[in-house]
Amino acid sequence: MEAQPHHVVVMGISGSGKTTIATRLTERLGWVFAEADDFHPAANIAKMTAGTALTDEDRWPWLEAMRDWMTLQAQAGRSTVVTCSALKRSYRDLLTGAEGRVRFVHLLGDTDLILERMKTRSGHFMPESLLPSQISTLEPLEPDEAGLRIQNTGTPDDVTTDVIDQLGLPSN
Repeated sequence: MEAQPHHVVVMGISGSGKTTIATRLTERLGWVFAEADDFHPAANIAKMTAGTALTDEDRWPWLEAMRDWMTLQAQAGRSTVVTCSALKRSYRDLLTGAEGRVRFVHLLGDTDLILERMKTRSGHFMPESLLPSQISTLEPLEPDEAGLRIQNTGTPDDVTTDVIDQLGLPSN
């Protein structure tokens, strides 16, 4: 068991590759995985499905639920990989309140590529019509925040290796 559990929050706008990279990180690190979408209440999912952007008031309980889940995992001695758009610094500040060491991986990519990914994926409630609202809400990860910004332009395995190397994580 690690001295201090770690949480890696893979962040970015919808379609940036959060789930793909987080899944590979989970496989390589052997940590517990959580998809932020699973923490949304039904009302949030209904709003987004209808093409309505969430407000801060919609997001706070969702973010608090993720933070609390991360804390429960840390209290059990488990490190985690979590996907979360974490669009604003205030959202990231809330998540950083989880017990354990929280670091962010901000996935960056070309908007046209991201839009194409959104159009071709299946089983996701977030319509591509909400991408502009996510882009306008996004406050990029700043240098004084714990984590890194990384272009998601290589293969998923290459990007995962870059994340592990840059964060100095213990890969299996």
